[in-house]
Amino acid sequence: MKYSQHIYKHIFTLLFTCLIASACSKNSDKNTDTGENSKEQIQTVTDDEGNTKEVDVSGNKKSVGDSSNDLLSQDTYNAIIFELFYVAGFKPTESTIENFEEFVSQRLNKPEQISLELIEIESPGQEVYSIEDIRDLEDDIRTQYNLESTIAVFGIFLDGEYSKNTENGSVLGIAYQNTSFVIFEETVKSFSGQTLGPSLAVLESTVLKHEFGHLLGMVNAGTPMQTEHQDTEHGRHCTDDKCLMYWTAETGEGLVNMLSGGTVPNFDSQCLADLKAHGGK
Repeated sequence: MKYSQHIYKHIFTLLFTCLIASACSKNSDKNTDTGENSKEQIQTVTDDEGNTKEVDVSGNKKSVGDSSNDLLSQDTYNAIIFELFYVAGFKPTESTIENFEEFVSQRLNKPEQISLELIEIESPGQEVYSIEDIRDLEDDIRTQYNLESTIAVFGIFLDGEYSKNTENGSVLGIAYQNTSFVIFEETVKSFSGQTLGPSLAVLESTVLKHEFGHLLGMVNAGTPMQTEHQDTEHGRHCTDDKCLMYWTAETGEGLVNMLSGGTVPNFDSQCLADLKAHGGK
């Protein structure tokens, strides 16, 4: 797997679809983020060398789960690129990135290439972010979109917190479009610092994999179930309490208990069967 790191040089103005401590947002139950409120479908993109080009971005502005087969299989795209941005000071740990690289290599049928770029950006200077803010930020800084045989995924590790946080719950991550997710890294770090809580790498890895699991159409959100295992009471989650897609990631206390062994949970056999039947490994 190719891994490269860049510093994003332009100053710009300004996903579990999950709440943690009310962690997987109830929006994950409805897949309400369709991209209909996004900017123009043809955008001018500037790469890190200052070159500009017009790109059709409509394929990357659909609902969560709509690209599950495209992400899993090699039928349309035999390569994938992850463009992961992080605010300075909120870079994910090396262990988290290594865990994620291994995770996607095990699950995705991309024989041509799996590529991941880490890109540092300056802080947007906000303490609170709405989904609209995050979409606008993505439109400003994203440079990779689906092209020919390569599908592109955007992710960002942010400072600040989610605008819909409550006294009883803080969002750690949201999958908000078919190839887009956000990790609220500042909030993740606050949970990792708790006494007897999971390490930062374990917590980051769990949230990151869970959000990407929603992009892969889990559970019953674009990837058809082979057996009935959706916990409909808790949205797009699995009934197996040991599975990566189990609903207890909705609460900080539940997630800490889920990770009490200090290891990142995996997909259970039912989720794996769904993924394999839908084009994955």
